[in-house]
Amino acid sequence: ATEQPQIEEKVEESGEKEPAAKANEVFPDGAQSELLKESNTENGSFPTQAAESKNEKEAQAASKSSGDEITYSWKLCNSSAVTDYIPCLDNEKAIKKLHSTKHYEHRERHCPAEPPTCLVPLPEGYKRPIEWPKSRDKVWYSNVPHTKLAEYKGHQNWVKVSGDHLLFPGGGTQFKNGALHYIDTIQQALPDIAWGKRSRVILDVGCGVASFGGYMFDRDVLTMSFAPKDEHEAQVQFALERGIPAISAVMGTKRLPYPSRVFDVIHCARCRVPWHIEGGKLLLELNRLLRPGGYFVWSATPVYQKLPEDVEIWNAMSSLTKSMCWKMVKKTKDTLNQVGMAIYQKPMDNNCYEKRSEDSPPLCKETDDADAAWNVPLQACIPKLPIGPSVRGSKWPEMWPQRLEKTPFWIDGSRVGVYGKPANEDFEADYAHWKRVVSKSYVNGMGIDWSKVRNVMDMRAVYGGFAAALRDQKVWVMNIVPIDSADTLPIVYERGLFGMYHDWCESFSTYPRTYDLLHADHLFSKLKKSI
Repeated sequence: ATEQPQIEEKVEESGEKEPAAKANEVFPDGAQSELLKESNTENGSFPTQAAESKNEKEAQAASKSSGDEITYSWKLCNSSAVTDYIPCLDNEKAIKKLHSTKHYEHRERHCPAEPPTCLVPLPEGYKRPIEWPKSRDKVWYSNVPHTKLAEYKGHQNWVKVSGDHLLFPGGGTQFKNGALHYIDTIQQALPDIAWGKRSRVILDVGCGVASFGGYMFDRDVLTMSFAPKDEHEAQVQFALERGIPAISAVMGTKRLPYPSRVFDVIHCARCRVPWHIEGGKLLLELNRLLRPGGYFVWSATPVYQKLPEDVEIWNAMSSLTKSMCWKMVKKTKDTLNQVGMAIYQKPMDNNCYEKRSEDSPPLCKETDDADAAWNVPLQACIPKLPIGPSVRGSKWPEMWPQRLEKTPFWIDGSRVGVYGKPANEDFEADYAHWKRVVSKSYVNGMGIDWSKVRNVMDMRAVYGGFAAALRDQKVWVMNIVPIDSADTLPIVYERGLFGMYHDWCESFSTYPRTYDLLHADHLFSKLKKSI
């Protein structure tokens, strides 16, 4: 009870004026790191992702054992994946028991019943990664010693082997002559897309080695890239070694681990996803993720080729997108890369849905929670769009970079924030706190060489204040909102940042050696309480 006023005073001062005793302080003391006492997230204004998802899926059997404290012996992991072992994606025992792989079930997460307590070995000859931005163009071969993709996709300028290095010319299946020209072609075709202003956070489906996302940094755009761990050997690992955000994931039978209505643009360049089949279930998942008024950029052979199969897919996609009320706002060609693209826009309101002659795809039931995203099965339905001026998604966020610092319009004093204050004050206090702490300790006081830091994860992000405070560093931050924490991930996206949900009792879907810096503010104390 005595701590809170002291903490509030320090947050409000934001480091401008401090008591004399603290004037030279570099590291935040215990009270500062607490910020404010958290309210009970189960009863607060923000639900947890675990609670949101509970009614969307069958309850998982949970068993807890009590007894003597367990001791672990840390040995090297024994897996056929060896140095690239991802426990929840390389669970061969579980994959062999699958009844079907028709919907890429074998590429989805199958976590071991007992989390592995082993160490993943380093590749032979491993070196400190090359620093950004040079890493976008080349990485050490010894760090990701895979050549199959260079042999298979080298002619499309994905990746090439050159001595001790792997080189990335910046190409892709749809942009052999460079991603940047392709990116600019999209904006020339549709100026309203306004990279780095209106469009700040995008999703790249089937990203390959993520050159598209890598060059989006030049336009001040943050790209969440994903691709499965499949026969395109180590594509996501290449992306991460280059310093480009990416995760291993697949569009299979479950929702992707993101809230609804958060991506400004979704991009697919020959991403090998059959959007038009099974009632459009996979495209409807993108519809769940796309902001009202957001754009879907589809660059694939059905857009610009006239082979019978392409024409059939184009006709099916045209019918499906029309029934989903997506308007095709542009169909254009990139003459340099000799490809075409179609750009669709999601509606801003429900008028089109209500005027459809057929309810197909159907609107989701009122009981459906579009934000529930942890192990929730896909549904072939359309969530109704938000109604009302104070509801998230009812209008577009502020332009970038203003949206980073401004409290989202739908966060006001009528709801309680994570730390117990009115939510809008909570948000502002959190940001002021992290700006102060990052400036005084993380950047100037901890001895971290930030030139060697590129890939950062905040393992318990809350409002994304830590990532926002790192804006001037040449890093990107994967903001994780644990499923048993207050569901604040939509706020992170509203700020022009990105992240995903995760259960820290399971392994994360990324390759070993992915991140240069992990930030875990009050994570382990919370995990200990939940065990």
